Amino acid sequence: MVDNLSRQVEEIEALSSIYGNEWKTEDEANRAYSIRIEEGTQSAVLYITVPADYPSASPPQYQLSAPTLSAQDKQTISTQLDEVYLENIGETVIFQWVEKVRELLQQLQLQASSEEEECVVDLPTECSDTKTKSTAGPEIIHGDTITDRKSVFQGHAAFVFSAEEVSLVLEELYKNKKVANATHNIYAYRIYKEDTKCSVQDCNDDGEAQAGGRLLHLLQILGLQNVMVVVTRWYGGVHLGPDRFRHINNAARQVLDLAGLIESANQPKKGKKKNS
Repeated sequence: MVDNLSRQVEEIEALSSIYGNEWKTEDEANRAYSIRIEEGTQSAVLYITVPADYPSASPPQYQLSAPTLSAQDKQTISTQLDEVYLENIGETVIFQWVEKVRELLQQLQLQASSEEEECVVDLPTECSDTKTKSTAGPEIIHGDTITDRKSVFQGHAAFVFSAEEVSLVLEELYKNKKVANATHNIYAYRIYKEDTKCSVQDCNDDGEAQAGGRLLHLLQILGLQNVMVVVTRWYGGVHLGPDRFRHINNAARQVLDLAGLIESANQPKKGKKKNS
């Protein structure tokens, strides 16, 4: 019972950190929560109640509110969530559930014709300096490191205006042997193409399942364009569970804040301020 409770608290804290205001507490006493998941014109609200014997013996209880989805689509989601739980009995699964719903909504969005069409294309750490710049590539801002149980996380951010500049940022980062030899270099970027009025975006998990998608989602909810964020992780030999996603998210937010992008994303649009 105590172990279940501690794991529940750890998972909820991680989910709150990862999803921010999207993750809501409906009833703290009854451990009831909700999250709204949106992908283009497709949306759903997942309501979750955590029983006392979760995760050791029981799954979370859930309800899906999605008026725009067909009964068949809802049944597909329900079946997939059940499969996720059966594949992970005894483990925390809420993060995987949320991302599974998001994945299915993305598939539905691709099938549906949308009024606002977004073009998406695919691309065929520890740095001591706060900023680095190669003669050919964009300036890279490096965040502070976050350390937990010998694992180290560090965020990097850059303004990019083409896929070529994305490659230049990665090339510059990999010149640092510590970064090149890191366990993961997870990244995401969004670029607005003025000529086509489309956003070009991509992400890479680099072996940390779903982590790149979470970074891309962070850029989306902050409304950032022409920005690339990379999170480097050096694995310390101890499994961190859901905490690793919280650290990845925090490392990304910290470096975006250092670059002045969090503040600008939360304020009304003004003339662009140049970094000195």
